[in-house]
Amino acid sequence: MLKLVIPKGSLETQTLRLFEEADLRVIRSSERDYHGRIDDDRIERVSLLRPQEIPVYVQDGLFDLGITGQDWLAETGADVEVLTSLAYARSGTGHGTKVALAVPTDHPANSAKEMPPGSRISTEFERLTQRYFDDLGIDVHVVWSFGATEAKVPEIVDAIVDVTETGSTLRAHGMKVIETLMTSEPVLIANRASAGDPGKRAAMDDIVTLLLGALRAEGRVLIKLNVAAASLPAVLEVLPAMKSPTVSSLQEGGHAVETVVDKSQVNRLIPLLKARGATDILELPISKIVP
Repeated sequence: MLKLVIPKGSLETQTLRLFEEADLRVIRSSERDYHGRIDDDRIERVSLLRPQEIPVYVQDGLFDLGITGQDWLAETGADVEVLTSLAYARSGTGHGTKVALAVPTDHPANSAKEMPPGSRISTEFERLTQRYFDDLGIDVHVVWSFGATEAKVPEIVDAIVDVTETGSTLRAHGMKVIETLMTSEPVLIANRASAGDPGKRAAMDDIVTLLLGALRAEGRVLIKLNVAAASLPAVLEVLPAMKSPTVSSLQEGGHAVETVVDKSQVNRLIPLLKARGATDILELPISKIVP
C-alpha cells in the first residue's frame, strides 16, 4: 500500500534498528542494496536514499512516506505533512544535531551578526544559510559544498555551515562554532495527497504507533517483584514509575508489584529494593510502550 523511503548514510543503521524493534524489519539482499521490503501488507516497498533528496521525493508523490531530518525540510522547503518527530536514542546519531556556523578559532567573529559583509561561506545548506544571513541583513557569498566542508577553511572560504552534534570534529580542524542556525531531529513525513487517502492514512497511523512505541521502550525495562504487606510502603517510596506502580494482592499474602524504569537506574535500584524487603525481583526487556 505505502511506498516508504528511509535515509541512507549516517542515520541508516539507527533507522533500520528502529524499524526492526517496531516489528517492521527491512529485508534486503545485502547491506549495499538500495531497495528492500517489509513483510507487512501496509508497506508495498522500501527504498534507501540520501536524506537530502527525501523531502522533495515525498512531496512529489514518488513515495508516500519517508524519514529525513528537519534540517533538510528547512533547506528544501518541501510541502509535506510531518507525522511525528523521531527523536532517536540520545546515544545515537541524529538526536539534536545542529546546523552550525563555524569559523577558524582566530576569526574575530563570535556570532553570525559579527560576520563581515562579503564573507564566503561553504555549505550543503545553501538556501537555509542564505535566508539566515538575509534575515540578519548581512550580504554574504554562500558557496555550495560537495563534502569535506571543513577542509576549505581558511584558504577557500571564510566560514562553513555544517551539521554537528558536539562540535568536536570542528574543533579538531581548528574551528569554533559561533552560531547554531537550527537544531534538527529526524522526522517521519508524508505526501499530502497520500495522507488524505483514508486507507493510506490508517496505515500511516499504525506505523507511527509502532515506531513511537519502540522509541518509548528504548532504555527502559520492566521490574517485577514480590513484597510483604509490611514492607510495601518502603518499597513504593523508592520505586520509580511512568505513572504509578501496579500493585496486586497475592493469594498467599503480600503483594506483587511491577513498574517500568530506566535501564540506567537498575544497578542501584535492585539492591535498594532488596534491602527494603522486596523478593523474587525480575528485570524484563520491553520492546514497545504504547500509551
